[in-house]
Amino acid sequence: EIMSQVIVVGGGLSGMSAAHTVLEHGGKVVVIDKSPFCGGNSTKATSGINAAGSRSQRILGIPDTPEIFEADTTNSAAEGARPELIKALTHQSGPAVDWLADRFGLDVSVIARLAAHSHPRTHRGKERFPGMALTYGLMEALDAEAQKPNAKARVINKAKVFELIRNGDEVIGVKYEKDGKTYTEMGPTIITTGGFGADFTPDSLLSSIQEKWRTMEAWQKTSRAGTQNAVTGIPFKEVPGLLSLPTTNGPHCTGDGVKLAIGAGATVYDLHAVQVHPTGLIDPADPDNKVKFLAAEALRGSGGIVINNKGEKFCDDLGKRDYVTMRMWQDGNTPHRLILNSKARDLISWHCEHYQGRGLMKQMTGAELAKEMGIPLTKLKETFAEYNEASKNPEDTKKNKWGKKFFHSMPYSETDTFMVAQICPVIHYCMGGVAANQYSEVLTEKGSAIP
Repeated sequence: EIMSQVIVVGGGLSGMSAAHTVLEHGGKVVVIDKSPFCGGNSTKATSGINAAGSRSQRILGIPDTPEIFEADTTNSAAEGARPELIKALTHQSGPAVDWLADRFGLDVSVIARLAAHSHPRTHRGKERFPGMALTYGLMEALDAEAQKPNAKARVINKAKVFELIRNGDEVIGVKYEKDGKTYTEMGPTIITTGGFGADFTPDSLLSSIQEKWRTMEAWQKTSRAGTQNAVTGIPFKEVPGLLSLPTTNGPHCTGDGVKLAIGAGATVYDLHAVQVHPTGLIDPADPDNKVKFLAAEALRGSGGIVINNKGEKFCDDLGKRDYVTMRMWQDGNTPHRLILNSKARDLISWHCEHYQGRGLMKQMTGAELAKEMGIPLTKLKETFAEYNEASKNPEDTKKNKWGKKFFHSMPYSETDTFMVAQICPVIHYCMGGVAANQYSEVLTEKGSAIP
């Protein structure tokens, strides 16, 4: 009975991938999710899925390799790098994306270069948000399997797992609550419940790590963002409190799986490493809403740039997310704006139309933009001219004072028409979580796997 099925707790893209992998190996699987429907934050992903060595890259002639992706990720992780996990992630990324295309017929043919990547490697399809398209593809395939006679798959929604059943040190099943009743499922258990970026209660995981979060190198004077204050001579500003920030996370992101694993003897890695994304979209009709839509990084990857309320550039738009966020905090001239010229807009028009339809982005002429900001049009002209000059020779540090390496959709002109959104930093990813090795085995504090 115990080994007759595999239990997957959490129904996002990770959970769906795990479930389908079980089915491909001939096993039975049950997916349990506390929400009314599966998908989680995975359906919100707006830029794509990163992979090196994929078939789509080869077709487009992109000379990327897992080794380059591994080096980029190691550099980005800085003091938090975990080599074995980074290698597993990057070296299996290409086959994983090819699996999505081959097994489920999903479109991953469009590839962009996003922040901190040496090559274009963020895969998406031609239409719709990629998170929605990819996750729904796997959800629909699992639902189809669950509808078959003698199905090997089940999906249970509105069901909250509250305990991992143990036999000694071994996890052999779960207990969950649904409609006020308690149920039990037995079998090896995979936890894919995501992070805790929407739990602002006083005893939350988010609350418990916020002081350690402030000590991360990204938020110090010595960081890339901190040292660039010297470019304009502004004083250093301390970062705001983590709990004061808005979030992109849905209300389901409360760290349930992390807490379950800790209760079963697991240790954790890097819970304090909460990523703050620079481009949360401010709704002009509800600017103080704690939950915000994310402006996809692919907007900047297509050529979008960030300016302050004085019409000035103050950062490398394609720097790491913590760097751009820190530059926004150091600059302080809010509201900051994400703007795309007509070339950039045409590269990612579906996203722009979606945000525009939600009232989060609008089309404006240069003159209209300057008027809204309360600055002369000549200021935008000056800023764009400086940016255009920097793009001609990125190695010239006098002209390219923010150190940007890659420039897309050039040139910028104040006579163009723009897509414009007001933005602010938002809690996005919980980079840490349950400690695991490269084989996804959950680890104790001593480093041994929990069976």
